[in-house]
Amino acid sequence: MVKRFSVLAFAGLLVLPSWAAAGGGATPADLEKKIEALSRQLDELKAQMARQNETVTAYSGKVDSMDTMLEEKSEKWDLASRFQFDGDFRARGDYYSTSNVFAAGTPLFAGFDSAGNPLFRPSGGDQENDTLMTNRLRLNMRVKATEDVEFKGRLAMYKAWGMQSTPEGLADGYPIFDGNTTRTPNDSALYVDRAFVNWNNIGGAPVWFSIGRRPTTDGPPAQLRMDNDTRMATPIAYMDYPFDGISLGYGYDWSVDALGSGRIRFCYGRGFENGLQSEDDPTNLDDTDFAGFNWDVFQKGSRLLNIQTFGVYNLFNYPAFTDPFVRYGASQNPPMGYGPQKDLGQLYHTSSVYMDKVKNLNYFVAGGWSHSDPNGNGMFNDPLSGGPNTNAENGYNFYAGVRYDLDNLKLKLGAEYNYGSQYWVAFAPGNDDLYKAKLATRGNAYELYLIYDLPTGEAISKYAKTFMRLGWQYYDYNYSGGSDYNLKPYDLGSEKNQLQMLGLDPVESANQVYLTFEAYF
Repeated sequence: MVKRFSVLAFAGLLVLPSWAAAGGGATPADLEKKIEALSRQLDELKAQMARQNETVTAYSGKVDSMDTMLEEKSEKWDLASRFQFDGDFRARGDYYSTSNVFAAGTPLFAGFDSAGNPLFRPSGGDQENDTLMTNRLRLNMRVKATEDVEFKGRLAMYKAWGMQSTPEGLADGYPIFDGNTTRTPNDSALYVDRAFVNWNNIGGAPVWFSIGRRPTTDGPPAQLRMDNDTRMATPIAYMDYPFDGISLGYGYDWSVDALGSGRIRFCYGRGFENGLQSEDDPTNLDDTDFAGFNWDVFQKGSRLLNIQTFGVYNLFNYPAFTDPFVRYGASQNPPMGYGPQKDLGQLYHTSSVYMDKVKNLNYFVAGGWSHSDPNGNGMFNDPLSGGPNTNAENGYNFYAGVRYDLDNLKLKLGAEYNYGSQYWVAFAPGNDDLYKAKLATRGNAYELYLIYDLPTGEAISKYAKTFMRLGWQYYDYNYSGGSDYNLKPYDLGSEKNQLQMLGLDPVESANQVYLTFEAYF
């Protein structure tokens, strides 16, 4: 419109002289009116242009404001997108029953009365928990600080239905401590399960350094039974222990397609910090440390050969339980709890696993060796012998399993078996078996399971999946003790008299049935 008025005005001015020159019959008064009209049009045009300039200025301010706001939001979005979050939730129900060595009512030694006469208590016999229901929530996070430095963390809540504490008998009967927290049902709080920083590509080489609370639970081959597509932890499942420490690793390629790549890591961790000590106190405890190597000899897709070896130095007789009554009960009168803490010496461990997949058949074989090196306090002590056992003892384990995937039916069928010898020790307080660590069995353990991928629609993210897992475990013990390295593993067949004299009634066999509903998101 501005352009049209301008053209008309100038056209009028140009026509005016020629019209006047032509003697169009116009009087001076007519010309004056024409000039006044043109002047008014020019004034209106100027006013209109001024209003348009105000509008353009206001609009331009809004655009600038929107640009600033979008830049700020874009920066916030960029910061938020640095964090990757995912998680999983599991509801689980368990049935558990045991057959104990002694029948109900069998007299078991229980100490002495004030006159020095032996006291006896009746055995409780077999045990059962018809339903134990648990919820577990885990939240994972990952973020890069710089191009080569990243943080990974996981928070976890794990509790039994109707409880804000650990139900009796779980985790081999151990109370909560650093090596099983977040891995044993306790309360509804979120705890730090993993938190560590990786510095990768150090000096441009395939070398990395990592420090923090380590990813050391549910190691291979546990991912098959737990229906995870990838490895979930560094160490083999025989070492199932959340701890704080460091690792230094080196990666390499085999330049052979069938072998893929490999990694070797030095790992160090602390299992117990004893705090401030008096220099001349003979009861001083040393800190308990872990150190060793974990070597992915080769890995290509589902194929993995891993060897690990580690030592536990200044091994405690029992760890620092969170309940001070349990820790320091021996100072009470009469003595209760686990008694005073002691250093027992060293424990060494070596194991290996090979796993692969042939079409729809997944399989693995694994083996382990444990070796005790006790100090004067002894390990695997027999109270009836009159002194500590300072002999080095060797233990062995064999572990194998298969899983067949029926993709068209969304079913996976699995079976596992493991055997442990008399002095076998699995360093696995963080196990996921609730009552007894399967891989710590001194005897035979069997497991059958079925996994069904639920038809819940399209996955929203690459992490998403929902499934149910139904399983049965059977424990057939040859020796007492499970994960314990303090007391001698007594033969459950030929040494019943010793067990009765010590007041012990260990589990001889156990059945456990579990059903889970699991959602990853």
